Amino acid sequence: MSIRPVKSVSLAQPTREGAGVSLHRAFGFGKTDEFDPFLLFDDFRNDKPADYLAGFPWHPHRGIETITYVLSGNVEHGDSLGNRGTLGAGDVQWMTAGSGIMHQEMPRGDEAGRMHGFQLWANLPSSLKMTAPRYQDVPAAEIAEIVEDDGTRIRVVVGEAFGKRGPVDGIAADPVYLDISVPPGKRKVLPVETSRHAFAYVFAGSGTFRDASQPFGVLTERGTPDNEVLVRETAGNRSLVLFDSGDEVTVQAGEEGVRFLLISGQPLREPVAWYGPIVMNTRDELQTAVNELRAGTFIKQRGPRV
Repeated sequence: MSIRPVKSVSLAQPTREGAGVSLHRAFGFGKTDEFDPFLLFDDFRNDKPADYLAGFPWHPHRGIETITYVLSGNVEHGDSLGNRGTLGAGDVQWMTAGSGIMHQEMPRGDEAGRMHGFQLWANLPSSLKMTAPRYQDVPAAEIAEIVEDDGTRIRVVVGEAFGKRGPVDGIAADPVYLDISVPPGKRKVLPVETSRHAFAYVFAGSGTFRDASQPFGVLTERGTPDNEVLVRETAGNRSLVLFDSGDEVTVQAGEEGVRFLLISGQPLREPVAWYGPIVMNTRDELQTAVNELRAGTFIKQRGPRV
């Protein structure tokens, strides 16, 4: 067995999306080879309603799948195919945009005005770019949770891990998406298939993602005047940990424990052509999508709701 070394530890960067929603982006809209098949990861956490209530009004999607995982508050969603619904705390939605939909997502806070969730984009292979759209909405109660003897809690959001299988299935990227909480001072070793790309995203507490024999991970403080690079042992809140190859990930929880997402997927190794939420393989395919948007022929078919 081999522990995956840490390639890098970086901080999610503040940005605005939609109609002015303040969020933090861990990666996306750039070179994503190391995250393949994943394209983008956003942390939309806020306790100021004015910073998120404008939401993400109508916008197109094609060629990708998105997973939305809500921790607090709720997200009202709808699309041009007639689908409507609300995601609450602990709920998950996997949307296969496929050949294309128009979509909107409107965050709403809890009673204290808090909103917290994540959105991950997974690429579709070229053979499935124009597949029929599909939704899988999963209430919190259907997500398997494992509680280990040392108090570690693992929610299997998508995929299979520790003898449990998540309720979302039929996903082209074949991802494993885990929500893991490790108690203070505990060390865990977590299996990850060698063939997968893998990353962790810390959103509470702190932890060290390295074996005792490995060097510290590197935290890049992007946006500083000198683009300063700092060596830091511990990954804290809003830290993205990118792993190298191996078949296990190790984490040593800090004094407050650590909660993080551990996400892995089989790389597609296909060319990526981007135009916002439309992701194809070539520039010509993007131009076709833009032309269809302008001509009103973007929506190809009605997908079943699961």
